[in-house]
Amino acid sequence: MDSGYDTRRKKLFHRHSPRQIQTLEATFQECPHPDEKQRMRLSRELGLNPRQIKFWFQNRRTQMKAQNERADNSSLRVENERIRCENFSMKEALRRVVCPNCGCVPEDASLDEDQLRLENARLRDELQRISNLASRKLGGPVHKMIPMSSLSLSVGEGQNSVISLEQRSSMVDDAAAAVEELIKLVQAEEPLWSKLEKHELEILNAGAYESIFTRAKDTNMRREASRASCVAMISPESLVEALIDTSKWVELFPTIVSKAKTIEVLSSGVGGNGSLQLVYAEVQALSPIVAPREFFFLRHSRQIDRKTWVVADISAGSPPLASPCCRKLPSGCVIQDMFNGFSKIIWVEHSEVLRSPIHRLYKNLVEKGVAFGAQRWAAALRRSCERAAFAAAHGGDSEWSLSGEGKANLVKLAERMVSNFCGSVFAGDGDGWTTTLSGQDDGGVRVAVHRSVDPGQPNGVVLSAATSVWLPTLPEIVFGFLSNARTRFQWDVLSCGNPVQEVAHISTGQDLGNGVSLLRGLNGGESSMLILQESSTSAWGSSVVYAPIDVSSVNVVVNGQGLSRVPLLPSGFSIVPGEDEFSGKKGALVTVAFQILVSSLPSSKMNMESVGTVKTLISTTVRQIKAALNCPPSAP
Repeated sequence: MDSGYDTRRKKLFHRHSPRQIQTLEATFQECPHPDEKQRMRLSRELGLNPRQIKFWFQNRRTQMKAQNERADNSSLRVENERIRCENFSMKEALRRVVCPNCGCVPEDASLDEDQLRLENARLRDELQRISNLASRKLGGPVHKMIPMSSLSLSVGEGQNSVISLEQRSSMVDDAAAAVEELIKLVQAEEPLWSKLEKHELEILNAGAYESIFTRAKDTNMRREASRASCVAMISPESLVEALIDTSKWVELFPTIVSKAKTIEVLSSGVGGNGSLQLVYAEVQALSPIVAPREFFFLRHSRQIDRKTWVVADISAGSPPLASPCCRKLPSGCVIQDMFNGFSKIIWVEHSEVLRSPIHRLYKNLVEKGVAFGAQRWAAALRRSCERAAFAAAHGGDSEWSLSGEGKANLVKLAERMVSNFCGSVFAGDGDGWTTTLSGQDDGGVRVAVHRSVDPGQPNGVVLSAATSVWLPTLPEIVFGFLSNARTRFQWDVLSCGNPVQEVAHISTGQDLGNGVSLLRGLNGGESSMLILQESSTSAWGSSVVYAPIDVSSVNVVVNGQGLSRVPLLPSGFSIVPGEDEFSGKKGALVTVAFQILVSSLPSSKMNMESVGTVKTLISTTVRQIKAALNCPPSAP
């Protein structure tokens, strides 16, 4: 009897072969609930009873459920412990808060323990809700598909995150919608886009846009939308990398982007594909009479196919995550690989700005969306890529003994000089500058002062002054006059009428006007001082930027030493096409900006005599330029 019982019991336990287990596991991954037909097929294929097949799948589902529950519980316990530690740290930190005046602890500086418990419970519920939602949408346990760190209640890299979980979810949706709209805007033709005469860019037809895209319109805001294209000497991957790295982005557009910072990375993506970040940026028109624009926006990059990338921008949420004065509607660029080291870029700028008075000199350019429009971005991109390619080739000629590496270092120094100049044109209080005076002649003279401790600038009190004027002369003629070393003595007040000689020239573009030069004054000029100058011209506009530099600093730079520490105090000109608002006559809008060292003592204070000196310097320079170009003395 015992022998028969043992025999029957042994029959109840059947060990499956490795091949049977492998086949059952593969089937379970595809279909955890096989129907009777599938069980019969497996029975014939594996030589097992259909009942055995049924029980194996039941046991496997029970086992998987238990594993998932254990993993989820473990993850939630870890997350709960993290939340508890965070709240404990916050409580301890708040207890240490003291009044800066009397040293006492304010009554409201501590958190009630019951409030902490309630907050913990709320956070746990929120985490569980997000986990369940993700599980349903992704079709599996959240702990396998989404790392718990990505569901952290302290979003971002630190505890100072400004983005909640609800905002994060909304941002992801907004970024995806921005990509889709941007692609449609790039592909659309008339009547959505119409050509703007005299400026060679396309302007969005507001009526056609509103009939296609549903978007609420704020009557207090003015919309600007434009489209332009260019071919640039850069690969799509390199361009995307530069656009999602704010430091490289500023370097790529020094005349447009004055400041930029990545506030938070929501997704780093893979090789730039899928990157999503919240960005702050300040963009400018390079004029002291046109205020810069501040944006808080999402930047999302996506690779559409083997040769096409999209980088889309859109303002996110409401203050403090969005500026109340400037908002980006779906903007950005579509980049197509031309497979020869070049890319075709179609750029769209679409924004809403608060209605406010605009100076008459720039009113036409700003209201038509030209001053901040797509043409300017496309032209600046093409120019930057061309500059980088030519600088790498070390082209140019020189009386100065410069190696290829020395020329490259000099071009890098000029790049820093241009960036410093652009930042000084509209220096504001937020940059450590203090505006002290504003005049009424021409576009008005904006004067500001700050105490410099930057190793790239002379230490002491620095005065910055800038103005914008309109000249009834074509921009290319103005640029040629200001960039030519042979005509410099006609406008450079500090040259005292003495000629200037170009002793080194490095080409940075196909146009002969694009280059970095070293200039030396003759007949009374200081032999130990040179002038570093960069001249640059593009389809949008031109610039001439220069700064005095001593011979010893040049030797340091060309030898590749202390490049970032050479002190520069740049001045110069920005030239863009403009029209007289009354006659409609074509001309040039010229911004003149000077920086001077008032005192080498940081403790010194600026006086009105210094302000008067720099204003006289600017007005004399403008007057001499007008005289040399045969402009009427009364020209605005």
